[in-house]
Amino acid sequence: MSEENNNQETTEVTNQEALDQFVSLNKGDTVTGTIVKIEDNQAYVSIGYKYDGIIPIRELSSLQVDNASAAVEVGQEVECKVVSIDDEKEKLVLSKRAIDSENAWEVLEKNFESGEIFEVTVSDVVKGGVVADVGVRGFIPASMVERHFVEDFSDYKGRTLRVKVKELDRENNKVILSQKDVLEAEYEANKHTVMESLKEGQELTGTVQRLTQFGAFVDVGGVDGLVHVSEIAWNHVDKPSDVLSEGDEVKVKVLRVDPEKGKISLSIKAAQPGPWDSASDKFNIGDIVAGEVKRLVNFGAFVEIAPGVEGLVHISQISHKHIGTPQEVLEEGQTVSVKVLDVNTEEKRVSLSIKETEEAPAQSAKPERSNNRGDRAPKQEELNNPNVSLSNQGLSITLGERFGDKLSKFK
Repeated sequence: MSEENNNQETTEVTNQEALDQFVSLNKGDTVTGTIVKIEDNQAYVSIGYKYDGIIPIRELSSLQVDNASAAVEVGQEVECKVVSIDDEKEKLVLSKRAIDSENAWEVLEKNFESGEIFEVTVSDVVKGGVVADVGVRGFIPASMVERHFVEDFSDYKGRTLRVKVKELDRENNKVILSQKDVLEAEYEANKHTVMESLKEGQELTGTVQRLTQFGAFVDVGGVDGLVHVSEIAWNHVDKPSDVLSEGDEVKVKVLRVDPEKGKISLSIKAAQPGPWDSASDKFNIGDIVAGEVKRLVNFGAFVEIAPGVEGLVHISQISHKHIGTPQEVLEEGQTVSVKVLDVNTEEKRVSLSIKETEEAPAQSAKPERSNNRGDRAPKQEELNNPNVSLSNQGLSITLGERFGDKLSKFK
């Protein structure tokens, strides 16, 4: 045998040995490899085959990604399923998504049965909620993200949430997750302990969790208590959002604790010095101050002379002239000058006067009237009437003349 033939046989054997070292693949096989290169729409994987496999961008993740680098990175070990093999064209197509999905459903079903809590990362914010990659597309509806209402989820992308599996439908590839269930369970477990520790009259610091039209919910040790709008400040508050913001740290006083109903009533204003505490030092009898007409009633007007301090201007102290109702000369919201007539801080009462800040009008002169009835002259009609006698004597003569003959018969 010639040397040339020996070399050819040696080369063929060497090539065959090299080929024998490569793995044998069939469609549907599961393989493990390493990402060696990433392009925008695909990733190259070395799995020990004759040539590298390709994972198209659609097969990289259960979620839609715009770039392959958003799903994998060079050097990362991945498990894939063989989608197709074409040795003539040296084209091997793999799917990472298929394996991720198969593995994910097994884990999700176990978690669903056990109620296990696990962490996910929000990968996208969509209409109606947020999405997380759990091997398959996991959807968290807006109502199941937090215990409270969230209007805008734009800053939730990238956040880590602790969730439970709420609903599974493998046939329709549907996975619903809930963080709210986790938070509610923890809240209820902590609520009883916290409520037992709270005492009426206790003052503590809390954080404003959410605002409503009727008040603010404040977190005190992991439990929310309600500060009614009337308990926010000593002065009148129309809307809680006018004076408070979510996240504000506030000092509150415990008004009531109802373990059976699970309700806690709090007050911000009660934890602050009241306006009446300094009223006696701030206002003295005789002082003239400016105030705002807050309310008009039949018997007078209530004027606020300091935030939370209202005094009564009795209707008799409103004007020097007689008025039937305060509305004749005053209106709510009007600024007026008032004189302090009396201050009683214990009973939280201040008596005020508007008219004493004004100069009284001058008295107009009135014509004198005579009370002597004898000075009155008789009417002309009486003087000329023959049937009217001007004296007793005249009266007796007239009677005698008229009845004299008839009286003589009785003599």
